[in-house]
Amino acid sequence: MLSNESDKMMTEIETAKVRVKPAKTGSSNRGGSRRIGVILVAAFFCAGFAILIFSGIQSRLNAEKKLENTVKAGAIPVVTVVHPEATSKAQEIELPGTTQAFTEAPIYARTSGYLKEWYLDIGAHAKQGQLLAEIETPELDQQLEQAENDLKTAEANLQLAQVTADRWLYLLKSNVISKQETDQAVSDFNAKKSTEQSAEANVHRLQRLQEFERVYAPFDGVITARDTDIGALVQNGNSPGQKDLFRLAAIDKLRVYISVPEVYAAAARSGDPVTLTLDAFPGETFAGTIVRNSNSIDLTSRTLNVEVDVDNPTGRLLPGAYAFVHLKIPGAAGAVTVPTNTLLFRAEGLRVAVVRDGEVKLVPITIGHDYGSTVEVTSNLTAKDPVIADPSDSVIDGSQVEISQPAPAKVAATKSP
Repeated sequence: MLSNESDKMMTEIETAKVRVKPAKTGSSNRGGSRRIGVILVAAFFCAGFAILIFSGIQSRLNAEKKLENTVKAGAIPVVTVVHPEATSKAQEIELPGTTQAFTEAPIYARTSGYLKEWYLDIGAHAKQGQLLAEIETPELDQQLEQAENDLKTAEANLQLAQVTADRWLYLLKSNVISKQETDQAVSDFNAKKSTEQSAEANVHRLQRLQEFERVYAPFDGVITARDTDIGALVQNGNSPGQKDLFRLAAIDKLRVYISVPEVYAAAARSGDPVTLTLDAFPGETFAGTIVRNSNSIDLTSRTLNVEVDVDNPTGRLLPGAYAFVHLKIPGAAGAVTVPTNTLLFRAEGLRVAVVRDGEVKLVPITIGHDYGSTVEVTSNLTAKDPVIADPSDSVIDGSQVEISQPAPAKVAATKSP
């Protein structure tokens, strides 16, 4: 009986165990699923939060990087550059001068008297040998008449002395007269001959002076001045204070004298062509030629005196006009020209700022000639070098710069017909 009870109790226990076990296994599964869900939700939440934080950090880093790039880009100065111009072609300088007649002479009277007539006035073209004026010389006429009479007297005395000398020489052969008397007769003849020659020379002198009563043009030219009139007293050119009757100028060719600075003296070579401009003829040029120079530098002005001849067949150019002679100066080999606003004056010497690989390079230069707004550079620069225009005084070697791009040219719209 006890055994049955024990078996029964064991059976109940087993039954209870069977009943309890399913209940316990279901509860445990539900708890594990909840834990896993919580863990997954937490993991997803953490992952989302981490992604959010990473995105924020990344966005801030990108913003900071962008700001840094913007600040750096804004810190790089933008510069304007120019390219040097090659000076292989000759440069030109302009030198002032005054046109002068190729030949000009004042015309004086060579005899005294009164002006009887003049035939050409200012502006008239005279030919060589053309009569310009006539002078009345009554005193000279009287002197010539007197000299001619003196010559006749001298000729008569000479004739008598010659007859006497010939007779005395003939008688001397017969010893009729003494040799002393013969010598006296011969000496008198020689004296009379000299007197006759002197009288003849005086007549010739007065005749030549009488020829100067008529004033002729010594060469082809233009009468530029007439300083006398009919009835005016005319003194010969040797008289002190005597003024000229006319002034004659040959203007078919003109001379222009210019003073070439010493630094350009080598460019003034005889035979080289030049051009001239005058304010009286705007827009026109005239051809000239360097014919000679003084071959000496003036110690006061440090210039070379150069003569330029200009053909003037039509007479358009007038003597005394202000002219500019354009003289070509050959450029130095390999030289370039840059504007003066590119120069930097530093303690170590003259420099220009050149952009190379985005950086500034301060290049030392040597100036050949100064043309005012531009200068000739003879070393360390080429036509391909971008030179900064108007560089800042604070620019340093090696600093970064950005070259300004030129604005695109606007194309005018064309209307279709």
